Amino acid sequence: MKGVILCGGKGTRMLPCTKVTNKQLLPLYDEQGAVPMIYYPINTLVSGGIEDILIISSREHCGSIIETLGDGTEFGADFTYKIQDINNVQLGIASALKLAEGFTGRDNFAVILGDNFFEDDFKTQFMAFNKKKAEKEKDAAIFVKPVDDPHRFGVLDTVGNRMKIIEKPSSPPSPLAVTGLYLYTDIVYDVARTLIPSKRGELEITDVNNWFAEDDTLTANTVKGYWSDMGVPESLTRTQEFVRRSGFKITKFQISR
Repeated sequence: MKGVILCGGKGTRMLPCTKVTNKQLLPLYDEQGAVPMIYYPINTLVSGGIEDILIISSREHCGSIIETLGDGTEFGADFTYKIQDINNVQLGIASALKLAEGFTGRDNFAVILGDNFFEDDFKTQFMAFNKKKAEKEKDAAIFVKPVDDPHRFGVLDTVGNRMKIIEKPSSPPSPLAVTGLYLYTDIVYDVARTLIPSKRGELEITDVNNWFAEDDTLTANTVKGYWSDMGVPESLTRTQEFVRRSGFKITKFQISR
């Protein structure tokens, strides 16, 4: 099973810090010092047994990301890089996802957003999903977490026996936010190619996941531990406080400080 980390975009909600650096390189501090935000999604994949990882970044910041992360040896992984040129491609998470097709091929894979922090270890869920290839060609999984501000996210709703995700609803039907971790089989690329841009002019990952929901091939897993998207100053601050208070450490790989 392979992994894909998405760290493109302009990071406008974190300006002015992101004028000259990628958002995923902003620091979080633990008792041993500081590490870039992206170390945490790397930790989520590596601790789940995924070592072959593609990192997709914007042209403006790809050099600093490669310089920071290297070839993956330090993480016990093998990193490949791809550039999302936001001036020449459709915006949106689903658009960036399409760039991974040559890397993942026919393999099942996990996608994680580069600003997502998970306390949980998902090795069991990753292994279970990876076994499904022989059983189903069409399959996907999302990870949801009850939050106090679901209107900021895609929100999971259950309609009868079917699931549906509503993007940033003004009146959320549930507190279940869809986090930035997704599991797919290779059919997801066929789905992504059928998408129509949203009102924001982007190809939305919510539309991808709703395709699987309508096909009754989407699974929703509940995140038990702490989760944050770290995409705005407030959520980054909350995550920093969690790391400080809980003593959470990256222990799945040894990082030179």
